[in-house]
Amino acid sequence: MARPFLKMNGLGNDFVVVEARSAPFAPTAEEVRAIADRATGIGCDQLISIEPPGPEDKDAGVDARARFWNADGEEVSACGNGTRCVGWLLMQSGEKDEAVIETKAGRLFATRAGDRLVSVDMGPPRLEWQEIPLASEQDTRELGVVLYEYADLMAPPGCVSMGNPHVVFFVPDAEQAPVTEAGPRIETHPLFPEHVNVGFAQVVGRDHIRLRVWERGAGLTKACGTGACAALVAASRRGLVDRAATLQLDGGELFIEWRDDGHVIMTGPAAVDFAGELP
Repeated sequence: MARPFLKMNGLGNDFVVVEARSAPFAPTAEEVRAIADRATGIGCDQLISIEPPGPEDKDAGVDARARFWNADGEEVSACGNGTRCVGWLLMQSGEKDEAVIETKAGRLFATRAGDRLVSVDMGPPRLEWQEIPLASEQDTRELGVVLYEYADLMAPPGCVSMGNPHVVFFVPDAEQAPVTEAGPRIETHPLFPEHVNVGFAQVVGRDHIRLRVWERGAGLTKACGTGACAALVAASRRGLVDRAATLQLDGGELFIEWRDDGHVIMTGPAAVDFAGELP
């Protein structure tokens, strides 16, 4: 049975979004890799399925459940840009201005913020070392270990979980940061038992960060929504920026706010590239 999908992107971070509300969708890791393969498959950074809410979720006003898989076949708990795309689809199909999405990282709330612009309440960041998680106790504001021998990465990075683990390095020039060299090495460092997303953040001003992210299981992507949230939180904890800033990624800009109530709000675009059917 052929199954419809949409190819979508948030700032160039691209997804195959599968409709799974009428029939179950349970791809194997091999099938995920085949779909994500840019040479022989459809090609994407992540695969997403939209599933019906469970009875208890529906009673709580949840519109759908979303599941996320990285291009390497591993299922992950959260994807910020992907959640914006799912939220936009649910709002369009429901002809409304808000949507509630259940994920493995918790319940996320999407609202319409303009033409093809979506804001998502990503909830509060998790900042304790056990919540990241780390293999040993560390100050997550400034790690006390050297993860990679490189002059511009010697300053201690910070760690944040936005439902998935992030380590954020502050660098003088994001364009010159060793993303593709250091990223895969740090991703699998023993300090991170679930591996980690690696951000390279250049603080341009109190309200502006230039960011590049090596994503766990996907490599260097054009944008990472949870990475942008993590970078803002990590920089704000160090007093480098205010609690709201524009994050400039390779694919465009996201606006991130760490509100006084502790919740992180991410605002950015969602786009549909094309539709098709999975064999």
